[in-house]
Amino acid sequence: MKILVTLIGTFLIARSIGWLGVDHFNNWHTPLQVVIALIMLVGAAGHWGKVRQDMIRMVPRMLPNPAFLVTLTGILEIIGAVALLIPATSKLASIYLIALLILMFPANIRAAQKRLPFAGKESPKLLPRTVMQVILIVLIWLAG
Repeated sequence: MKILVTLIGTFLIARSIGWLGVDHFNNWHTPLQVVIALIMLVGAAGHWGKVRQDMIRMVPRMLPNPAFLVTLTGILEIIGAVALLIPATSKLASIYLIALLILMFPANIRAAQKRLPFAGKESPKLLPRTVMQVILIVLIWLAG
């Protein structure tokens, strides 16, 4: 739920910049791109932050080298976030980020099923996490 509040709040702030006369933000598309990029960057930061070990535990056991995969997906999230802000690459970046979220979703399933801790709390239940994932995917598509 925090991500939804963050998403809406950041969008309104970015959109307000447009209302104040900054033409680049005087639409819904650019503020949405900024919001998605920020969410991806904040998420990527966790790949090296306090929740890194939690993320490593989430990686399905069938995949090799979970620590490397967490690092790699963090780098890929950063690349996608930056590419989303570049007009020439934004559509491709949105497709790329959606694919990345889908590929990483089994880690969320594992965390929910195993009730793995994340940031000192139990991981979100699968249904709310899935709903948030679908909302995020739709917003990323619209941002592309």
